[in-house]
Amino acid sequence: MARKHTFALTLCLAMLAGCSSGPRRIVVASKNFTEQIVLGEIIAQQIERRLHQPVDRKLNLGGTLLAHEALVAGQIDVYPEYTGTALTAVLKQPPSGNAAQVLDKVSREYQRQWKLQWLPPLGFDDTFAMVIRGETARAGHLTAISDAAARTEPWKLGVGYEFLQRPDGLAGLVKTYGLRLDGQPVSMDLGLLYRALEGRQVDMAAGNSTDGQLQTLDVVVLRDDKNYFPPYQCAIVARDAALADNEGLRAALVELSGKIDDATMRRLNYEVQGKHRPVAEVAAEFLKGLGS
Repeated sequence: MARKHTFALTLCLAMLAGCSSGPRRIVVASKNFTEQIVLGEIIAQQIERRLHQPVDRKLNLGGTLLAHEALVAGQIDVYPEYTGTALTAVLKQPPSGNAAQVLDKVSREYQRQWKLQWLPPLGFDDTFAMVIRGETARAGHLTAISDAAARTEPWKLGVGYEFLQRPDGLAGLVKTYGLRLDGQPVSMDLGLLYRALEGRQVDMAAGNSTDGQLQTLDVVVLRDDKNYFPPYQCAIVARDAALADNEGLRAALVELSGKIDDATMRRLNYEVQGKHRPVAEVAAEFLKGLGS
Protein backbone atom coordinates (compact mmCIF):
# COMPACT_ATOMS: atom_id res chain seq x y z
CA MET A 1 0.00 0.00 0.00
CA ALA A 2 2.80 2.41 0.89
CA ARG A 3 4.56 1.60 -2.40
CA LYS A 4 1.38 2.35 -4.36
CA HIS A 5 0.93 5.64 -2.51
CA THR A 6 4.53 6.67 -3.20
CA PHE A 7 4.19 5.79 -6.89
CA ALA A 8 0.96 7.79 -7.17
CA LEU A 9 2.52 10.81 -5.49
CA THR A 10 5.59 10.62 -7.74
CA LEU A 11 3.36 10.39 -10.81
CA CYS A 12 1.37 13.44 -9.71
CA LEU A 13 4.54 15.46 -9.19
CA ALA A 14 5.88 14.39 -12.57
CA MET A 15 2.66 15.58 -14.21
CA LEU A 16 3.04 18.90 -12.43
CA ALA A 17 6.48 19.38 -13.93
CA GLY A 18 5.14 19.10 -17.46
CA CYS A 19 7.10 20.46 -20.39
CA SER A 20 8.14 24.08 -20.66
CA SER A 21 10.54 26.28 -22.53
CA GLY A 22 12.01 29.68 -21.81
CA PRO A 23 12.26 31.40 -18.41
CA ARG A 24 10.38 29.59 -15.70
CA ARG A 25 7.33 31.38 -14.38
CA ILE A 26 6.51 31.57 -10.69
CA VAL A 27 4.11 28.74 -9.86
CA VAL A 28 1.39 29.45 -7.30
CA ALA A 29 -0.56 26.51 -5.89
CA SER A 30 -3.33 25.78 -3.43
CA LYS A 31 -4.94 22.80 -1.81
CA ASN A 32 -8.29 21.47 -2.93
CA PHE A 33 -10.97 23.44 -1.11
CA THR A 34 -12.59 26.83 -1.62
CA GLU A 35 -10.61 28.87 0.89
CA GLN A 36 -7.31 27.63 -0.48
CA ILE A 37 -8.33 28.30 -4.07
CA VAL A 38 -9.41 31.84 -3.17
CA LEU A 39 -6.12 32.47 -1.36
CA GLY A 40 -4.12 30.96 -4.21
CA GLU A 41 -5.79 33.28 -6.70
CA ILE A 42 -5.22 36.30 -4.45
CA ILE A 43 -1.53 35.38 -4.20
CA ALA A 44 -1.25 34.87 -7.96
CA GLN A 45 -2.91 38.18 -8.79
CA GLN A 46 -0.82 39.99 -6.17
CA ILE A 47 2.37 38.70 -7.80
CA GLU A 48 1.15 39.65 -11.26
CA ARG A 49 0.21 43.19 -10.27
CA ARG A 50 3.40 43.83 -8.31
CA LEU A 51 6.00 42.05 -10.43
CA HIS A 52 4.19 42.75 -13.73
CA GLN A 53 4.67 39.22 -14.96
CA PRO A 54 2.26 36.32 -15.45
CA VAL A 55 2.36 33.35 -13.11
CA ASP A 56 1.37 29.73 -13.53
CA ARG A 57 -1.47 28.52 -11.34
CA LYS A 58 -1.78 25.02 -9.88
CA LEU A 59 -4.89 25.72 -7.84
CA ASN A 60 -7.05 22.92 -6.45
CA LEU A 61 -3.90 20.81 -6.42
CA GLY A 62 -4.79 18.25 -3.75
CA GLY A 63 -4.32 17.61 -0.06
CA THR A 64 -1.61 18.68 2.36
CA LEU A 65 0.88 15.96 1.48
CA LEU A 66 0.77 16.55 -2.26
CA ALA A 67 1.07 20.33 -1.92
CA HIS A 68 3.98 20.06 0.50
CA GLU A 69 5.87 17.51 -1.59
CA ALA A 70 5.33 19.57 -4.73
CA LEU A 71 6.85 22.58 -2.95
CA VAL A 72 9.82 20.59 -1.68
CA ALA A 73 10.38 19.14 -5.16
CA GLY A 74 10.40 22.61 -6.72
CA GLN A 75 7.37 21.91 -8.89
CA ILE A 76 5.53 24.82 -7.23
CA ASP A 77 6.97 27.93 -5.58
CA VAL A 78 4.32 29.31 -3.26
CA TYR A 79 1.15 28.13 -1.53
CA PRO A 80 -0.86 29.01 1.62
CA GLU A 81 -0.61 26.65 4.59
CA TYR A 82 -1.78 26.50 8.21
CA THR A 83 0.56 26.33 11.19
CA GLY A 84 -1.33 23.59 13.03
CA THR A 85 -1.49 21.48 9.89
CA ALA A 86 2.23 21.91 9.26
CA LEU A 87 3.04 21.01 12.86
CA THR A 88 0.98 17.84 13.05
CA ALA A 89 0.50 16.54 9.50
CA VAL A 90 3.87 17.47 8.00
CA LEU A 91 6.32 17.63 10.90
CA LYS A 92 4.49 14.87 12.82
CA GLN A 93 4.75 16.82 16.06
CA PRO A 94 2.14 16.73 18.84
CA PRO A 95 -0.44 19.54 18.85
CA SER A 96 0.31 22.69 20.84
CA GLY A 97 -2.03 25.47 21.92
CA ASN A 98 0.57 28.26 21.83
CA ALA A 99 0.19 30.07 18.50
CA ALA A 100 3.53 31.90 18.65
CA GLN A 101 5.46 28.76 19.55
CA VAL A 102 3.79 26.76 16.79
CA LEU A 103 4.64 29.40 14.18
CA ASP A 104 8.23 29.57 15.41
CA LYS A 105 8.55 25.77 15.36
CA VAL A 106 7.23 25.28 11.83
CA SER A 107 9.25 28.25 10.53
CA ARG A 108 12.51 26.89 11.92
CA GLU A 109 11.92 23.30 10.86
CA TYR A 110 10.74 24.13 7.33
CA GLN A 111 13.85 26.25 6.84
CA ARG A 112 16.19 23.66 8.33
CA GLN A 113 14.78 20.65 6.53
CA TRP A 114 13.66 22.03 3.17
CA LYS A 115 14.84 25.65 2.74
CA LEU A 116 11.26 26.89 2.81
CA GLN A 117 10.17 30.20 4.32
CA TRP A 118 7.02 30.94 6.28
CA LEU A 119 6.09 34.57 5.73
CA PRO A 120 4.24 36.57 8.42
CA PRO A 121 0.67 35.20 8.81
CA LEU A 122 -2.16 36.55 6.69
CA GLY A 123 -4.22 37.45 9.78
CA PHE A 124 -6.78 34.69 10.35
CA ASP A 125 -6.84 31.40 12.23
CA ASP A 126 -8.82 28.70 10.42
CA THR A 127 -9.32 26.16 13.16
CA PHE A 128 -11.66 23.19 12.98
CA ALA A 129 -15.26 23.95 13.91
CA MET A 130 -17.65 21.32 15.23
CA VAL A 131 -20.95 22.50 13.79
CA ILE A 132 -24.50 21.44 14.57
CA ARG A 133 -27.91 22.65 13.40
CA GLY A 134 -29.25 25.64 15.28
CA GLU A 135 -32.46 23.85 16.24
CA THR A 136 -30.43 21.03 17.79
CA ALA A 137 -28.30 23.46 19.78
CA ARG A 138 -31.33 25.38 21.06
CA ALA A 139 -33.31 22.28 21.98
CA GLY A 140 -30.45 20.79 24.00
CA HIS A 141 -28.91 24.06 25.24
CA LEU A 142 -25.65 23.02 23.60
CA THR A 143 -22.90 25.62 23.31
CA ALA A 144 -19.66 23.63 23.77
CA ILE A 145 -18.26 20.31 22.58
CA SER A 146 -18.45 19.06 26.18
CA ASP A 147 -22.20 19.72 26.10
CA ALA A 148 -22.50 17.63 22.93
CA ALA A 149 -20.43 14.84 24.50
CA ALA A 150 -22.78 14.73 27.49
CA ARG A 151 -25.82 14.11 25.26
CA THR A 152 -27.26 10.63 25.64
CA GLU A 153 -27.97 10.22 21.94
CA PRO A 154 -24.82 9.60 19.83
CA TRP A 155 -23.89 11.90 16.97
CA LYS A 156 -23.88 11.09 13.29
CA LEU A 157 -20.69 12.89 12.30
CA GLY A 158 -19.70 14.21 8.88
CA VAL A 159 -16.02 14.92 8.19
CA GLY A 160 -13.59 15.75 5.42
CA TYR A 161 -11.29 12.96 4.30
CA GLU A 162 -8.17 14.26 6.05
CA PHE A 163 -9.92 14.64 9.42
CA LEU A 164 -10.07 10.85 9.80
CA GLN A 165 -6.28 10.39 9.70
CA ARG A 166 -4.93 13.66 11.07
CA PRO A 167 -3.23 13.53 14.50
CA ASP A 168 -5.25 16.64 15.40
CA GLY A 169 -8.41 15.09 13.99
CA LEU A 170 -11.05 12.54 14.88
CA ALA A 171 -9.24 10.11 17.20
CA GLY A 172 -7.92 12.81 19.51
CA LEU A 173 -11.25 14.65 19.50
CA VAL A 174 -13.15 11.54 20.57
CA LYS A 175 -10.56 10.74 23.25
CA THR A 176 -10.42 14.28 24.64
CA TYR A 177 -14.16 14.78 24.90
CA GLY A 178 -15.50 11.24 25.11
CA LEU A 179 -17.70 12.10 22.15
CA ARG A 180 -20.13 9.28 21.33
CA LEU A 181 -20.64 8.60 17.64
CA ASP A 182 -23.46 6.85 15.77
CA GLY A 183 -21.43 4.42 13.68
CA GLN A 184 -18.49 5.42 11.52
CA PRO A 185 -18.19 9.08 10.49
CA VAL A 186 -19.44 9.90 7.02
CA SER A 187 -16.44 11.18 5.02
CA MET A 188 -17.01 13.52 2.11
CA ASP A 189 -15.64 16.49 0.23
CA LEU A 190 -15.47 19.55 2.49
CA GLY A 191 -17.83 21.42 0.22
CA LEU A 192 -20.61 18.90 0.91
CA LEU A 193 -20.54 19.00 4.71
CA TYR A 194 -23.13 21.73 5.20
CA ARG A 195 -25.44 20.27 2.60
CA ALA A 196 -25.30 16.98 4.49
CA LEU A 197 -25.98 18.78 7.76
CA GLU A 198 -28.96 20.65 6.32
CA GLY A 199 -30.25 17.45 4.69
CA ARG A 200 -30.01 15.58 8.02
CA GLN A 201 -27.62 13.01 6.62
CA VAL A 202 -25.41 13.97 9.57
CA ASP A 203 -26.18 15.92 12.74
CA MET A 204 -22.67 17.23 13.43
CA ALA A 205 -20.00 18.31 10.94
CA ALA A 206 -16.28 18.93 11.31
CA GLY A 207 -16.11 22.17 9.37
CA ASN A 208 -13.77 25.14 9.54
CA SER A 209 -14.12 28.39 11.44
CA THR A 210 -13.87 30.50 8.28
CA ASP A 211 -16.45 28.58 6.23
CA GLY A 212 -18.66 31.02 4.36
CA GLN A 213 -21.83 29.10 5.22
CA LEU A 214 -21.42 29.93 8.92
CA GLN A 215 -22.66 33.47 8.33
CA THR A 216 -25.82 32.47 6.48
CA LEU A 217 -27.06 29.09 7.75
CA ASP A 218 -28.89 28.40 11.00
CA VAL A 219 -26.01 26.51 12.57
CA VAL A 220 -23.98 26.75 15.78
CA VAL A 221 -20.22 26.29 16.17
CA LEU A 222 -19.60 24.42 19.41
CA ARG A 223 -16.92 26.01 21.60
CA ASP A 224 -13.74 23.96 21.92
CA ASP A 225 -13.85 24.29 25.71
CA LYS A 226 -10.95 21.88 26.30
CA ASN A 227 -8.75 23.63 23.70
CA TYR A 228 -8.19 20.41 21.78
CA PHE A 229 -7.53 21.96 18.38
CA PRO A 230 -4.16 23.69 17.92
CA PRO A 231 -3.83 27.14 16.29
CA TYR A 232 -4.11 27.17 12.52
CA GLN A 233 -2.72 30.54 11.51
CA CYS A 234 -2.64 30.80 7.74
CA ALA A 235 0.54 32.03 6.06
CA ILE A 236 2.24 31.89 2.70
CA VAL A 237 5.04 29.33 2.40
CA ALA A 238 7.62 29.87 -0.33
CA ARG A 239 10.82 28.27 -1.58
CA ASP A 240 14.02 30.12 -0.73
CA ALA A 241 15.15 29.69 -4.33
CA ALA A 242 12.00 31.29 -5.73
CA LEU A 243 12.34 34.28 -3.41
CA ALA A 244 16.01 34.67 -4.35
CA ASP A 245 15.42 34.32 -8.09
CA ASN A 246 12.53 36.79 -8.32
CA GLU A 247 13.32 40.31 -7.18
CA GLY A 248 10.42 41.86 -5.32
CA LEU A 249 8.57 38.58 -4.77
CA ARG A 250 8.98 38.50 -1.01
CA ALA A 251 7.94 42.13 -0.64
CA ALA A 252 4.85 41.53 -2.78
CA LEU A 253 3.80 38.54 -0.68
CA VAL A 254 4.46 40.26 2.65
CA GLU A 255 2.03 43.01 1.59
CA LEU A 256 -0.74 40.44 2.20
CA SER A 257 0.39 39.67 5.75
CA GLY A 258 -2.13 40.77 8.37
CA LYS A 259 -4.65 41.84 5.71
CA ILE A 260 -7.17 38.98 6.01
CA ASP A 261 -8.93 38.54 9.36
CA ASP A 262 -11.43 35.79 10.22
CA ALA A 263 -14.48 37.82 9.14
CA THR A 264 -12.88 38.78 5.83
CA MET A 265 -11.99 35.18 5.05
CA ARG A 266 -15.53 34.03 5.83
CA ARG A 267 -16.86 36.75 3.52
CA LEU A 268 -14.52 35.79 0.69
CA ASN A 269 -15.45 32.14 1.07
CA TYR A 270 -19.15 33.01 1.01
CA GLU A 271 -18.78 35.10 -2.14
CA VAL A 272 -17.58 31.94 -3.89
CA GLN A 273 -19.50 29.21 -2.04
CA GLY A 274 -22.75 31.03 -1.40
CA LYS A 275 -23.03 33.53 -4.24
CA HIS A 276 -21.17 31.36 -6.77
CA ARG A 277 -19.04 34.24 -7.99
CA PRO A 278 -15.89 33.52 -10.02
CA VAL A 279 -12.82 33.13 -7.84
CA ALA A 280 -10.75 35.46 -10.01
CA GLU A 281 -13.37 38.19 -9.66
CA VAL A 282 -13.54 37.85 -5.87
CA ALA A 283 -9.75 37.92 -5.59
CA ALA A 284 -9.45 41.01 -7.80
CA GLU A 285 -12.11 42.82 -5.77
CA PHE A 286 -10.28 42.04 -2.53
CA LEU A 287 -6.95 43.30 -3.88
CA LYS A 288 -8.57 46.45 -5.22
CA GLY A 289 -9.83 47.10 -1.69
CA LEU A 290 -6.26 47.04 -0.41
CA GLY A 291 -5.39 50.03 -2.58
CA SER A 292 -2.39 50.58 -4.82
